[in-house]
Amino acid sequence: MDFYIVLGLQQGASEADIRRAYRRLARRFHPDINPGDRDAEARFRQIVEAYETLVDPARRGRYDAGAGTSPPGAARPATGFEGFDFSPGGPGQPATFGDLFADLLMERMTPPVSAGRGADLHHRVTVSFEQALRGVEAVVSLTRRVSCRVCSGRGHAASSASGCPGCGAQGTVRAARGHMIFSRTCPDCGGTGRVRPQPCRACGGTGVEARADVVHVPLPPGVSAGEQVRFGGLGDAGRNGAAPGDLYLTVDVEPHPIYRREGDDLHRTVAVAIHEAALGARIPLDTPDGPVRLRIPPGTQSGQRFRLRGRGAQSTRGERRGDLLVEARVVMPRVLDERSKELLREFGRINDEDVRGGEAADPA
Repeated sequence: MDFYIVLGLQQGASEADIRRAYRRLARRFHPDINPGDRDAEARFRQIVEAYETLVDPARRGRYDAGAGTSPPGAARPATGFEGFDFSPGGPGQPATFGDLFADLLMERMTPPVSAGRGADLHHRVTVSFEQALRGVEAVVSLTRRVSCRVCSGRGHAASSASGCPGCGAQGTVRAARGHMIFSRTCPDCGGTGRVRPQPCRACGGTGVEARADVVHVPLPPGVSAGEQVRFGGLGDAGRNGAAPGDLYLTVDVEPHPIYRREGDDLHRTVAVAIHEAALGARIPLDTPDGPVRLRIPPGTQSGQRFRLRGRGAQSTRGERRGDLLVEARVVMPRVLDERSKELLREFGRINDEDVRGGEAADPA
């Protein structure tokens, strides 16, 4: 009989591999799992003999050298199923072998109740055009989950640190089937050895509760319409002391009657009189940074643009500030008197430039 084949192993298997193979086969062929099955009982004896030989380095060396298993009376090492009691009437409460393994598997498969990060919250806020340029402290009303005021976020009521009566404050309970003894986590205290506290009635044991709240958050200068700003830690509180979520604000900006924003640049138009456009002038102009005097060069055409560098919106991305682009709109005067008309006719005779590229003009 080849002990390696019995355990389903290669000859160079490690001690850990041997122990794992033994546990796997013992759970399959143990007589308590297969009552009345003589073949399973015989197979189990082979498995035990193979394990006891291969798990002991000295006996394994002699076996690999062909000297047999072990001398009579050799010490039998632990089988890896710690808790086997070969004395009659082992301690503990009787249970079936299947029940014991079912309890162990359920403990491994059931995930522990873990702390969970709080959820992120998403809201919109509306600000004026000037507030978006300067930055503003926004006031946001929201409903979010915060730490429970009754239990201070613990999720359970305060209790005394008395020992668990179910396990005698040990954290484990023992169960037996015949000569086999198993230890498992106490279901009453969850392995802590102390009386499990009662869940908080106010929050149902979650440690958080819903509450209407008002938060004041700073929006940076230059924030633009549709931009999303994150504020860490202002979302829902986490369960059982975990980190809170974040608050994401999407910004809506009210339109301005004069300025229009494209990226970080601002655009506006300015009215220019015909004589200012023809002769040139310096005209007063209001900007977000205060009044300036804009130079209009002689011969300025309607639609011509002038760039004032660094007078646009701040960049929230760390880039340079945008520019202010001013578009000239030449405004014709309202001709009411004959003197003004005559002057314009004379101006036309002196400056007879063909501004339409050869297209004939209709007589007035």
